[in-house]
Order: sequence, then structure tokens, then C-alpha cells
Amino acid sequence: MALSAPISIAATQTAWALALLFGLLRLSVVRPRLAFDPMTVVVLIFVGLTLVSSTFSYEPEVSIRKMVAVSLVSIAYLVFAAIRREKDLRRIVASLLLAAVVTSLYAIGVTVVGRNLKVTEVDPAGMLALAGVRANDTIVSINETAVASPQDLEAALHSIPSDAASKIRVYRLEAYYEYEIPAGAQRSNFGILNWSRGRDVRAAGFYGHYTTFAESLQLAASLAFGLLIAVPYALGWRYRLAFAALVGSLAAALALTLTRASWAGFAISGFVILLLGASKRAVIICVLLAIPVGVAGLVYLQQKRNVALVDANDGSTTWRTTVWSEAVRVIVDNPRHLLVGVGMDSIKTHWQEWRMFDNGRLPIGHMHSTPLQFAFERGIPALIAWIVWIALYFRMLWRAWRRTDVGWPERGVVLGSLGGSVGFLASGLVHYNWGDSEVVMIFYLLTGLNIWIARRAEAVGV
Repeated sequence: MALSAPISIAATQTAWALALLFGLLRLSVVRPRLAFDPMTVVVLIFVGLTLVSSTFSYEPEVSIRKMVAVSLVSIAYLVFAAIRREKDLRRIVASLLLAAVVTSLYAIGVTVVGRNLKVTEVDPAGMLALAGVRANDTIVSINETAVASPQDLEAALHSIPSDAASKIRVYRLEAYYEYEIPAGAQRSNFGILNWSRGRDVRAAGFYGHYTTFAESLQLAASLAFGLLIAVPYALGWRYRLAFAALVGSLAAALALTLTRASWAGFAISGFVILLLGASKRAVIICVLLAIPVGVAGLVYLQQKRNVALVDANDGSTTWRTTVWSEAVRVIVDNPRHLLVGVGMDSIKTHWQEWRMFDNGRLPIGHMHSTPLQFAFERGIPALIAWIVWIALYFRMLWRAWRRTDVGWPERGVVLGSLGGSVGFLASGLVHYNWGDSEVVMIFYLLTGLNIWIARRAEAVGV
């Protein structure tokens, strides 16, 4: 699971399903005594309230099917049950970081080499310009065939009859557009005056979306940074150099996603980790180093996305503010919504009844905010249960971190998870990152590691 989590949701969920199957078989044979600590009880309450919400949903069949994603929380307890000793925990951490670095290097490599065809200059009288393609557009595909050069474009066009129309897909400033090259168009004059390999599409790793990739990188980079800060000076510079390289590669890939909330989440995570684990001198040095890095990041963001870090005129920002106000209206207008919400994914078929998404003038989606999504779909009691769950988890992490006689790798895991969780929750204010199964599986995996660290420390009295 740790090896596949940063790479493939299908492989990770297969590993989870097998672990769940054999875990249940083991329970039927070994029948261990189950310890229901306060956090576990609250998790069960949250899951139970979600099931109640799904039962009373406007679309119960749809919502109940979503309970499969809710049950991913079992990953935390499967991981906890699978660990027998420190060596197991360290292998899981190493596997997770190794896979995350592989995805990072892949994303960096794709950006360096480039992909698709970017037309930096076009002839206004050429076929592409007449179809709608502009200078600095990146041509992704034609007739669903990927293109990376004018030769690829020519081959794809000539693979279909000249009397058939062609669909061309381009990327321009965070949006994809489709244009049609009409049948019988002059295909010998593309009008490409200058071109390069495309490097504008935001990095998504092996995932299908850059936000999912960014959120997973934030958690992995925080884990690596926590281990870097926890390395004892007695171990020498090799360990610190290795973890610094890990953090650097993960942070570089995170930068290529151009996801502002995840950037901010990692910045908050890093500050928390430094504040708890580093000396005052180290904190000052890191803050001073972060200033030019941050300025460079803002310039890069402006060049690639044409937005500022906080931009009231950005379409994604105005979309959020509009939909958030609509969601609050729907919640408070009906006592049923306050109690059990509207049900998971019921918005997809009932948004018109609630006059949402500016009456359909905005793209249809979710709330882009984890707390608001929980309140909207599952009700206020479920939101409260989730807040209590997170509070108990932070209390567990804090207590584990304060135990100075725990091994440094375990302390590093706790510190990195503590910072990463703060960053994850911070970015979750403007992203529904809890709804990304790829990301939440990594979060639950780290939760399982920390449950084992905390419970073992309490059991042996270290």
C-alpha cells in the first residue's frame, strides 16, 4: 500500500481490499481484544452519522455507494495492526517516501523534457489560427491522438479522410478548449511559425489531476521534512543530506503543480515543524531562505497561471465565494439539512432545486472546502464529530512528540505527520481534499503509523 499510494489509486485500493479481507479473517480466528480509545469511538460515530445521512439522502443509493470511500478510514487500523516492531514501521515509511520521490522525479522530468506541442507563433492565415488556436497555446491532441511535434500533427491529420472534420484539443491558461478543423480544409498550411515542447500543463504525476498530486506531495514532503529535523547531529551529515534531497525533490514537484493552497499548506507545515523541532537559529535561517524562494514562486505562478497567490479576480476564487454562500443558504434553510445534510453526491442531480452554481451559470462541482462539504452533505453533527476526531488525533500526536525517549525515526514520523496534518487541514479550507481517495489514503496510512507509535510508547512506558 505504501509503495503504490503515491502512484496508483487502483493498486492502493486493491492492497487495502486484500488487507481488509485478511484482517477480517484474522479477527475470526485470533479474536484479539479490541481497545476502543476515545479517538476510535469518535471515528465510529462519524462513520455512523455518515451512514445515517446516506440513508436519509435525497439520493440514498448514490450516497450509500459512497460509503465505500468512507470506509477507507479502516486503513489506519489495518496499518496499526500490521506493525510488530520499529523495523516494520521504518520500512513502510521508506516505501512511501521512495514511491513519492519516483513520482516527483517523473513530474520534474516531464517538465524538463516537455510534452505536447506548444505553438509559440502562428500565421493568422494558417489552418490552426482559422480554427481558433492562438499563439502560446499547447496542442494536446487531435482526434484524441496525442501530438508532440508538427510531424505528429501532420500524421494525425492525414490518418483520417480529407472530407472528415477533425477535433483539436488545446490547453490555454488552466483551461482546455476544443476546436474543429472543418472537412475539406487546406491541411498543408498549418500556420506554425515557431513551436516548442509544451511545459504549461500543471504537473499531475501519475494521477489524473494536479490538485490530488499536490496534496499527496504536501503530506510526503512534510513527512520527509519532519525526519530531516529529527535526525540527531551524532549521525553525521549523510542522513541530513539524504532527507534534504528528499524534501527538495518533493518540494520541486509540488511547485510544478502550481496549486496555491497546497503551497500554502506546505509552508504552514514547514513552519510548524521548524517551530517544534528546530533551534531558533535554524528557524531564522530557514525563514530567511524561504523569502527569495517564495518570491520566485509567486513570479513563477504569475507567469504560468496569470494569477496572484490571493487573487479576488481569479475565476476559481469567485467560483468558491459564490458556491460557499449558496451552500450555507441550503444548509440553514432546512432543519433536515442541518441535521443530516443532503447526502453525499446528491448535489449532482438536485443542484437545480437548490438554485446552486449561480443557477447553472458556473461549472457544477463540490464545495471546495472540507468542513463545508461535511456540513452540506452529512449535517452539522457529523461535522462536529469530525472536528472532535481531528482534535483527538492532534492531542495524540502532541503527546507522542513530547516523549523525548522515543527513537528519532519515530519522532520524525510524528513531527512530519503533525506538520503535514496542519497543512492538510489548512489547504482543506479551500479544497475538498478529504474527498480525494488518493490523498486521504496516505493520510490514513500515516495515521496508522502514529497510532502504533503512540500506543507502543504508552504500553512500554517509554
